[in-house]
Amino acid sequence: MKCRLVGCADECRYPARDRQVKVSESYLEQILAEIQRLRAQSASSANTPEARPGPEADHTRLGPDGQDEAGNENDNSTSVRNPIIGDRAWFHAYDPSAPPIFVGEAACTAFATRFRQFLTGSNATAHIRRTQYVKEENIALANAGEIRWPSLQQARLLVKIAIRQISCVYHVLLRKSTLDKLEEIYRTGDFECTVNQCKFFALFAFGEAYSMRSEPASGSRVPGTSYFARSLSLVQVLPERTSITHLETLLLLSLFSYYLNRRHSAYVLIGSAMRLGLCIGLNHNIPESQLIDPVERQHRVRIWWTIYIFDRMWASKMGLPSQILDDDIHLDMPSSTLPNQTYDEQFTDVEFLKANINLARIVGETTAKVYSRRKYNETFLQRVQKLLKALKNWVDTLPEHLRLNVDDPEMNTKQVTSIHLAFNQCVILTTRPTLLHLLKLTETSTTSSPNPPQETVSQPLQTLGEACIHAARHSHSIILTKWINGSLPVFGYFHAHYLFSASLVLAMSAFVPLPLGSPADLNAFETSLEVLANMSENGNLAASEFYHNLQSVRGCLDPWRADRGVASRCTSRNGGGQSQSRGPFGAAAGPSAPLTPSTPSERPAGYEQTSVPATVAGSVPNLLSTYNQPNFNYSHTPTITTTLPEQGPSQIPDRTAGGFTTAMAFMEPTMQDFLAQSDLDLGLLNPVETFMDHVEGLYSGHEFSFYLLY
Repeated sequence: MKCRLVGCADECRYPARDRQVKVSESYLEQILAEIQRLRAQSASSANTPEARPGPEADHTRLGPDGQDEAGNENDNSTSVRNPIIGDRAWFHAYDPSAPPIFVGEAACTAFATRFRQFLTGSNATAHIRRTQYVKEENIALANAGEIRWPSLQQARLLVKIAIRQISCVYHVLLRKSTLDKLEEIYRTGDFECTVNQCKFFALFAFGEAYSMRSEPASGSRVPGTSYFARSLSLVQVLPERTSITHLETLLLLSLFSYYLNRRHSAYVLIGSAMRLGLCIGLNHNIPESQLIDPVERQHRVRIWWTIYIFDRMWASKMGLPSQILDDDIHLDMPSSTLPNQTYDEQFTDVEFLKANINLARIVGETTAKVYSRRKYNETFLQRVQKLLKALKNWVDTLPEHLRLNVDDPEMNTKQVTSIHLAFNQCVILTTRPTLLHLLKLTETSTTSSPNPPQETVSQPLQTLGEACIHAARHSHSIILTKWINGSLPVFGYFHAHYLFSASLVLAMSAFVPLPLGSPADLNAFETSLEVLANMSENGNLAASEFYHNLQSVRGCLDPWRADRGVASRCTSRNGGGQSQSRGPFGAAAGPSAPLTPSTPSERPAGYEQTSVPATVAGSVPNLLSTYNQPNFNYSHTPTITTTLPEQGPSQIPDRTAGGFTTAMAFMEPTMQDFLAQSDLDLGLLNPVETFMDHVEGLYSGHEFSFYLLY
């Protein structure tokens, strides 16, 4: 009979259970490696790797067994899966009559759910439904009435407002040509052209969103919805021959969809723009003989790169894959080789656009390398290191005029603050899984024994957690400054999103031991709740969703602290008599400030709600009461060593003073040491992967991946 020993093909006289054999240790290791490979093969058969690898990955399409389409073994394939997420996709059933919705792990709302699952200690803690968005019936209602072109004077104002607010950040049109076309339409009375109607009605929607407070007649809380609905109903989704104007309209409609908190619609619209752009070869340089006009040539280049930026950014917001490989783009970067007057009339700063493109490229790689289920040769820390190196290079090469003015934050323009907020979000996206892992280690060390060991967290994990917290504090500072100055858009999506993302990190930082975290971050978390509450009450749909998510996180914090006795174990900042508890960093844990009422229903009688207009600065006496408390400040985080000394009271400058810089996180010696580590060092010391076993990862959702698919 055949021998039952794995790998033995010899005929044996005795059953395997009756034989005693001696094998070498290397053979046993080979058996274990084979078991791991088969486990990985089983997982990958249910989840085919995504088709967009990074620049250093193999572009050959692989089958579930690690072979290419020709059946050859691919040397670049590896059985090492992503250590921070499970092997199954995450679905949430919103409507029993409709297919469940996929939840991408890179989405900030998904991270909020993972954080709440940690706080509750249960993977059954449900994902929060997204209900605050303009539904299809509201779009139909907004389009039901007679929607006419406004008067010429009103049209001029709306288009100029839209151009002023949008074109400084995204290239979606030619400024002078668009205004000239508007004058031509009113001069000739040519109001029936569908292409022009779609584009200008989309611009009217933005103009109203930035100049009005509400639009009750449309059935939507967001001004401009009627114009958006009419433009959406007229635009051709499947034209056989597209035009640049048509692509401009798709970009405008995709961006405005975020104002309505319709993220899926935005992703589909930009996907259509991407495919149509590929059909006319926007990803290639066009010969000058076929397009002589230099303005149109440059416009064509910039439209493609705006599509590219939207594709990468929109995908990262929902944890979805990007729709084109960088290797398939053969187009020059934008340039400014035009006469100064012509250039200034039509285009915005080319250096800003280049910086936005490069940042979008890093964001796309972050989504793929940190949150996808694709398998890589590099370890998790090696991939994170390469992403942070790219981010550091982005900061180091940023032109001077695009750097933040830390001495006078009020002087920073909209485009400067927007790109730095996007950069901070990319840092957070790259490092926040590690911060959640740190929080888990903190809980393990403080609950496993009365006297936990000091040296349980490696330096790379501390460094990544520090970078994540710094980026969150920086974003919070920028947004809060804009809010206090009255320059925060009422109906914009991205400021609410960045504030929500930063607030989740700050809530975690409040319970990470000093000096890495700070209890003062809990005050910042509370302030974010107040700002989002006010934005929600003013009609911002995204802020309503994020506020509801933060409320749910806040509702889990008190029980979590009570169950673990965190408050009684923390060290008072004022030197009180509370007992101390050492975390895994070797430092005393910080205090736990009480959570103050933040929801409208919890506010005491007589509480006056103060709202700040988007364009008019005003005082906010009740809104930011916690902001001006003495302990609402930060100190410079000292260099973290393996065993940290006791930290005294924090002496941190007020956040409104503008002491933060974007590059500060990369200037720390610990971060520089991490970035200087060789691949071999990071491969031998991978604390995230070694902490996880093959069954359960940091984001593993095996218990609930399909429990809603009934």
